[in-house]
This record gives sequence, C-alpha cells and structure tokens, in this order.
Amino acid sequence: MGSGQAPVKRYNRQLRDLIAAGKATPSWIVSHEISLDQAADAYKNFDARSEGWTKVLIKPGMSTEKKAS
Repeated sequence: MGSGQAPVKRYNRQLRDLIAAGKATPSWIVSHEISLDQAADAYKNFDARSEGWTKVLIKPGMSTEKKAS
C-alpha cells in the first residue's frame, strides 16, 4: 500500500456516492479510533511509522476508556 497526498476534491463526490450505495467500504483502512486526548500519541506513532497505524479516526468526546483498536 502506498501513501501520499490524494486529490480529494477530484474524487470526493464519486467516493461518497459509492459508499452511500454500499459499493465501497473504506472502513477497512481505519486502524484506530481514539479520543482527542490520545491524538498526540497517535501522531507519535505516525511519525515513527509504527506498524499497524494506517488511518486514525479522532473522535472528540469519545471516552478515553475506549482504547485504540
């Protein structure tokens, strides 16, 4: 899997429609769901290119008791 910048504006409507139609499931790439207070540690893992860190959903208001996946 590669990484880098994506031309989001070029594809966002098409991707939204595929997701809404159930033809695309982007959730497979999400490796962690964290609370806002865990964001600094998540960035450290990204900077270190820690194994298993692909995409992270930061959920403000999420209980810190729900630890990363």
